[in-house]
Amino acid sequence: MSKSLKRVRAALEAAGVTAEIREMDASTRTAAEAAAAVGCTLDQIVKSIVFRGKTSGHVRLFLTAGGNRVCADKAAALAGEPLGRADADLVRAETGFAIGGVAPLGHIAPVPAWLDPRLEAFGTVWAAAGTPRHVFAIAPAELRRITGATAADFTA
Repeated sequence: MSKSLKRVRAALEAAGVTAEIREMDASTRTAAEAAAAVGCTLDQIVKSIVFRGKTSGHVRLFLTAGGNRVCADKAAALAGEPLGRADADLVRAETGFAIGGVAPLGHIAPVPAWLDPRLEAFGTVWAAAGTPRHVFAIAPAELRRITGATAADFTA
């Protein structure tokens, strides 16, 4: 089991969440791939969109429904600083995950996070579990609780 997957499992357990982590036969690197692999709607997939704060230099995490896009201006207003692209090295250094497998929890350091209210329309959503082939199901309210994410409108 990869270190990333172990961190996600440990974070779920520490939060008191019983969630089955599934290894998929197909890639779950993109929201469309994950939805097809899981057999759910695109918006039931939690995309972990990571930006770099241009002032702080640190990552900011936006958990959005698979079919939504993050509005850079709205996201920057929430983050309190201009945002830019987070490169793969920064994402790995601050979250511990590679792009395509960034989980919403289990980061190696605290990461400020916001949650797309669209996700709360579902009883269950699916999120990356630290690798491009592992996902877990969770209720959106539980996801918000265990990540400390703030529900906010940041989509285009």
